[in-house]
Amino acid sequence: MEFNHADLFEGVADAIGDRTALVCGAERLTYAELDAHANRLAHHLESVGVGPGQHVAVQLYNGVEYAAAMLAALKIRAVPINVNYRYVESELLYLYRDSDSVALLYDVEFEDRVRATAPQVPELRHLIAVGGEPGIPGAVSYSDAVRDSPATRGFAARSADDLYVIYTGGTTGMPKGVMWSTEQLLFAFWNPTFPRPDKPADVVGLARDSGPMTMMPVAPLMHGAAQMATFIAWWMGATVVYTRKFEAAGVWRAIEREKVNSLTVTGDAMAIPMAEELARASYDTSSLLAYVSTGAILTGTVRDRIQALLPNTIIMDRFGSTESGSTAEAVAGSAPEKGLRFAPDVADVTVLDDALRPVRPGSGVLGQVARSGHIARGYYNDPDKTARTFPVVDGRRWLLTGDIATVEADGSIAVFGRGSQTINTGGEKVYPEEVEAVLKGHPGVYDAVVTGVPDERWGSRVAAVVQPAGGRPPLEADLDAHCRKALSGYKVPRVYAFVPEMKRSPAGKADYRWAREIAEGVAGA
Repeated sequence: MEFNHADLFEGVADAIGDRTALVCGAERLTYAELDAHANRLAHHLESVGVGPGQHVAVQLYNGVEYAAAMLAALKIRAVPINVNYRYVESELLYLYRDSDSVALLYDVEFEDRVRATAPQVPELRHLIAVGGEPGIPGAVSYSDAVRDSPATRGFAARSADDLYVIYTGGTTGMPKGVMWSTEQLLFAFWNPTFPRPDKPADVVGLARDSGPMTMMPVAPLMHGAAQMATFIAWWMGATVVYTRKFEAAGVWRAIEREKVNSLTVTGDAMAIPMAEELARASYDTSSLLAYVSTGAILTGTVRDRIQALLPNTIIMDRFGSTESGSTAEAVAGSAPEKGLRFAPDVADVTVLDDALRPVRPGSGVLGQVARSGHIARGYYNDPDKTARTFPVVDGRRWLLTGDIATVEADGSIAVFGRGSQTINTGGEKVYPEEVEAVLKGHPGVYDAVVTGVPDERWGSRVAAVVQPAGGRPPLEADLDAHCRKALSGYKVPRVYAFVPEMKRSPAGKADYRWAREIAEGVAGA
């Protein structure tokens, strides 16, 4: 057995085969059943020529098929590739080509987009339709793919160095594939409340000996955070609960029905509608012990509202990225509008200044959050970005996360925002996350994204795209007065654009490129 996700899952399935591994709606599979299901799909992929190192794209909603596809690819040393199911044809074409995928599993709901793009990618030679019969010539149905394949294993030996790729869209630009070895991925996303394993058998032992737990990643599995939350749960021998799509009432019904103990969301975009639904209707949440946000930070007002609705549940913010893994936890009292402060989980997380030297605690010097040790290999098909993001300093390889921060005297890390989104207005730097958090504290604001628009005098002006909490937008003068109570004048938005619905990724990340276009349209009107 290696530190390889397929090896480890098989070991866990052998140890606790009759324990429930996965629930999605009416579907329930034990560890043994999910392993056998993934074996069938793996043998099918092998039979059509998918081999080690080749990429298998997965364009699916949450469900048994997604989990099986991840495991099946890894079992034959192929690489699962997550596809954002909201992508339009041009974005899909880019991702299919950039990832060099040779096979694709897709929900039949997306068939029109697949039909328009897949024929333009000669390398994409095998299509599997999930949820119905395919209408694309040469494609096969998922049920046919697994029906006649054996449920046993019989796969070649794997390596701890096998590749795992997570495509991340971020907030600007086209998606990029973050490459990991399975061993580094395991340790980078290890549950920090448990001791790190010395050998692969320790992971199996932890799953076997852990008490029954039920864990629910709310984000879609096409987001790396949900994939990692799934594996973290399996390494604890837990049951993973999904909903096929995010819908607040459906999430709370699943929590009530399955007695979920730990919940993982992605920031305010999921937390706000969940809080509204919980305030509107009654659900049994007595089983819920932990409510964790990862991939996006909860604003203080949203966090306080959730805590009031769930007084017996621990609310946690985790800090990390697709490239770094999970690295730190927010300290008590931390919030975007008050100042984000995180306590690192591991010693190899720090802040590097412009000369790539560690920032001295308490100095006030700004730099980038950086991590060494268990970090990604780099970006698929992008050696230049890999070299810029993963520099080697005095023989030590670092990841520069792009998060602007300093180190406090007590060793905690104070994070101001993403450097790529920083607004420079008249020489002053404004971090959008801080302004967004203040805006979302106004009762008339449901959601907000802050960006910069060109200004002849100041270089940039602060602009806010706002989704009102009700049908009528709040007065700009009221928003201005609200912001000035908490922000310096140069940080207060000069432009407001009101939209009926905010555009975010399926995982809740802000689309700053879209927001900038909306704001520039209003500013230039």
